Amino acid sequence: MWKPEHRCAADRHGLRYPSDLTDAEWALVEPLIPPARRGGRPRDVNVRDVLNAIFYVLWTGCQWKALPKDLPPKSTAHHYFMLWDWDGTLERIHHALYVAARGQAGREASPTAAIIDSQSAKAAQKGALRLTRRASMRARRLRVASVTSSSTRSVSC
Repeated sequence: MWKPEHRCAADRHGLRYPSDLTDAEWALVEPLIPPARRGGRPRDVNVRDVLNAIFYVLWTGCQWKALPKDLPPKSTAHHYFMLWDWDGTLERIHHALYVAARGQAGREASPTAAIIDSQSAKAAQKGALRLTRRASMRARRLRVASVTSSSTRSVSC
């Protein structure tokens, strides 16, 4: 249930974009960012802006080339996205933010229960993530194509 303290904690007003990191989130994430490589040119890009650009693409689902002009260039943001995905930085950032969000909600760091639907179980048995995605896309397309699908849903008790 949303209480006033929850609304204040989830408030993203005052940020340039809703996907931008707050100062508290940045303080949590900053130590996880790997330092610039030794030798060569020093890093001249603002890493917080790069992370905000990555979060903007993940939040909105837009293409890299559709990044707003006040964020770093798409090539820079995509380069860091691929690098941090490869070296596990994005996974560490996700985990840190996940644990912080669960702690803020008053929950344990790791969930004690999980729900698995039948589609996920079938995909795990086959070991085919791509097949699941293809199958779910096909079902979604069929549902959209059929005008009567929403009015003829079966109800089971």
